[in-house]
Amino acid sequence: MTAQVNDAVLPDDEPASEKAPLPRLVSFLGYRYIAILVLLIFSALLFASGQMKVPPLDRDEPRFAQASKQMLETGDYVNIRFQDEARNKKPVGIYWLQVAAAKATGYDQNAPIWVYRLPSYLAAIASVLLAYWVARGFMSAPAAFVCGLLVAMTIILNVEARLAKTDAAMLACIMLSQGALARAFLKDNTKRSWWLAFLFWSGVGFATLIKGPVGPMVVGLTVLGLFAVRRKIDFMRVLAPLSGIIYALFIVVPWLVAIYIATDGGFFQEALGKDFLAKIASGQESHGAPPLTYLLISFGVFWPLFPFLIMSLPQIWRERRQKVVVFALCWLLPSWLVFELVPTKLPHYTMPLMPALAMLSAYVLVEKRFEISNRIVRWASGVLLALPALLVASATIVGPVYLGDWPSPPGVVLCVLAAIAALYAAGHLVKDQALKAVGGTMLASLLLMAGFWGFSGPALDKIWISSRLVSAIEKGANCAHPKLLISGLYEPSLVFLNGTDTVLANHGGAEFLKEAPSSCRIAVIDRPYWQSFKDEAQKIGLQYHSVGQVKGLNINGGDDVDLMLYQEGAAKVDG
Repeated sequence: MTAQVNDAVLPDDEPASEKAPLPRLVSFLGYRYIAILVLLIFSALLFASGQMKVPPLDRDEPRFAQASKQMLETGDYVNIRFQDEARNKKPVGIYWLQVAAAKATGYDQNAPIWVYRLPSYLAAIASVLLAYWVARGFMSAPAAFVCGLLVAMTIILNVEARLAKTDAAMLACIMLSQGALARAFLKDNTKRSWWLAFLFWSGVGFATLIKGPVGPMVVGLTVLGLFAVRRKIDFMRVLAPLSGIIYALFIVVPWLVAIYIATDGGFFQEALGKDFLAKIASGQESHGAPPLTYLLISFGVFWPLFPFLIMSLPQIWRERRQKVVVFALCWLLPSWLVFELVPTKLPHYTMPLMPALAMLSAYVLVEKRFEISNRIVRWASGVLLALPALLVASATIVGPVYLGDWPSPPGVVLCVLAAIAALYAAGHLVKDQALKAVGGTMLASLLLMAGFWGFSGPALDKIWISSRLVSAIEKGANCAHPKLLISGLYEPSLVFLNGTDTVLANHGGAEFLKEAPSSCRIAVIDRPYWQSFKDEAQKIGLQYHSVGQVKGLNINGGDDVDLMLYQEGAAKVDG
């Protein structure tokens, strides 16, 4: 990383006759405005399946959605709360976006979960288009098109596009800043560019408002990396740093002041002291893992990017002095090192670095188009491309059977077809035809996401306990909208689906029914608490009857759940 950067940045710096011709798919679809339109349509379709069908996915997603829902219920858009508890972990940006989505769709506080997912869905699409824009500063339109495709198809972005939380929105903000930084880095002069400065500092400011210091850290370490390589930081003059910092602070500071006043400083104590610093000091919430964990899991969460990256590695090393490679490595390596050293590890933490890997792969595959003579590299890439699709296709059959559910026929068919398409694409990698594998990989990704998120995932009834429980309450209760106490299951999805006044407890179910016998109430008791509920009911003289039962598997911990629904009063006798 200390080598001098080559000023030659034009990708086509070798005679065209020495390169294999581009496949028609890449050359035609990757043509400028066609590429942008194709990336827009492809990513919109890719991220759409399951948005409305998949129930709230515990635990983080319903926590975010419920906090946004309570903003709508109370009209308080400064404090962030989950029921009566202050949720002082992340800044307010994503909550405001979710509130805006609920209001824009007309649902307001009655919005279903897919409405709260809209910001993530749109941000994921924006991230794909911004990946094209960032790459376009260094390379031709077809190469930037392949970069956008590789970003769109990664499993981790497909997951985050379907979750009502921060990470897809933060990625879009980081991409905006990195695209402006790339153009400042490439400029021949240091004349201030106000539009690049506006984009750069907007990305930094809004990333901070969405997820605190993570976005500025990734962008800032990229700047430091470029400074270390260049031994000068004159390119930052293009981005008007003094004015830009003031503008970024203007985005963030008003809410910071408001939340400081509203919580008497409590937000900062919890967000920085108990959340951020705790993750740095130790593995928080049982998410600790040793260094190099991210490198190992990236083979799965960045699928199908890694097989193409492995094919590109030898040429990336040979092109290491090129500006595109230098920029991507300065984006990738410093932040990756930080993430590996931090004890708390979750699969989505390294997602902001994934586009740098896509840029490296696309640049080498499209612009250089070299031959891979090493059969081991070709076969390893082919196996890594085909294996995850085969595993998912198998899981759509084995998983439901293991859980006692029936596999979803459409889901199985689509995922099996995806595995076949992945095998076809893997065959091209083995034959050293990486660009010809792109079409098959696109088809495999579309089919796999449609099959899993659209059919197989939602069909796993046993794990969607909260949604089935709410249905059982509506069916079994003798009144509309009963107030609920649940003992033994503490998932946020139940609060989001049932209502903010849902009581989560591990005792007092009988007293809850007894204290307001004329009101509409239901106590939901998990098996470990059945006897204590019965003992308490007998002690206080409560008459009760069962109005339903829900069994399932809690995916947070893997525990079996057996919930009985009780209502006050003697059971009705037929006849």
